[in-house]
Amino acid sequence: MEMNLTLNGKPVAARVDPDLLLIDFLRDHGCLSVKRGCETSNCGLCTVLMDGTPILSCSMLAVRAAGHTIQTLEGLQEEAADFVGFIADQGADQCGFCNPGFVMNTIALLRENPDPTDDEIRGFLAGNLCRCSGYEGQLRGIRSYLDSRGKGGTSHGE
Repeated sequence: MEMNLTLNGKPVAARVDPDLLLIDFLRDHGCLSVKRGCETSNCGLCTVLMDGTPILSCSMLAVRAAGHTIQTLEGLQEEAADFVGFIADQGADQCGFCNPGFVMNTIALLRENPDPTDDEIRGFLAGNLCRCSGYEGQLRGIRSYLDSRGKGGTSHGE
């Protein structure tokens, strides 16, 4: 099947098999930040943005992305660079495997809600699996980033 989409700001025309998953299409097009984890839509490692909304690319056929705009971490380096260091400062990137999914969901969260509470952050990141940490490091990093921007939010779930 022929399809056209915008991938990280660039138009892409491709011929794909009808059963090709979006994750495989993206990785074939050099987007290696999109990771294969559980393959059951439970870990968040394959998160990308479709028209600005986070989706799980392991559970979507590539042809369903036709006509849409897909962004991966490769296309969001500048936006991600602002807060990734804050997460690293909290020791939340121990092995780093889950980072792209966390970063993609954090970008989506902050676009939707630039001043989230801790509970809102936890809720938005709930679909991301990290086996190294207790998720508090990611929360502290995001909170530190928000505090540095003067967007302190209401911490501790209030």
